[in-house]
Amino acid sequence: MRLDNKGKNYNDISNPKNHWCRIVMDEATKRIVSGLDYKNFNTLEISGGKWANFGFKSYKHVAYPNYDVCKDTLNEKFDLIIAEQVFEHLLFPNGAAKNIFSMLECGGYFLVTTPFLIKVHDGPFDCTRWTEIGIKYFLAESGFPLENIRTGSWGNKKCVIENFEKWVEYDKKNHSLENETEYPLVIWALAKKSINL
Repeated sequence: MRLDNKGKNYNDISNPKNHWCRIVMDEATKRIVSGLDYKNFNTLEISGGKWANFGFKSYKHVAYPNYDVCKDTLNEKFDLIIAEQVFEHLLFPNGAAKNIFSMLECGGYFLVTTPFLIKVHDGPFDCTRWTEIGIKYFLAESGFPLENIRTGSWGNKKCVIENFEKWVEYDKKNHSLENETEYPLVIWALAKKSINL
């Protein structure tokens, strides 16, 4: 259980994978990774365990505070590094992105997801938000070529409003998955490291 700086469970729904804000994002990221040669990938997931059984060649998981992506790199190279709902909590996201870049094989991928129009949720900090164009240029500053970065986002006004007070579980009958582009709740990006480095 992750706690905010007031000692409250910041993920206060019974099943985070059914969080309304995550439904479309989770499906989109699953499709993205499924479109890659993932069965031959050595994969690292940062501060999560959702991808453990996806079918990668190898899978490793690291988490804060034992591993701080802002300060540390591993003495390994990976074909895919995943950081879902992590980067908004980092005090030094630029350093973290550069560390991830350095741990990728040439031609390797970085999959990142973050919230945008979601309430502040310290765990232990809540620091940064990006739009699609913002995350694209942030990743470019970390070394990924702009032409190798694909982004996506999802949200709608009703979901933004309902999630301001508490995390809301998805109810198929009452919740729309329509995307209203001016209300992005979550964004994601897949960045590919150049083959020729």
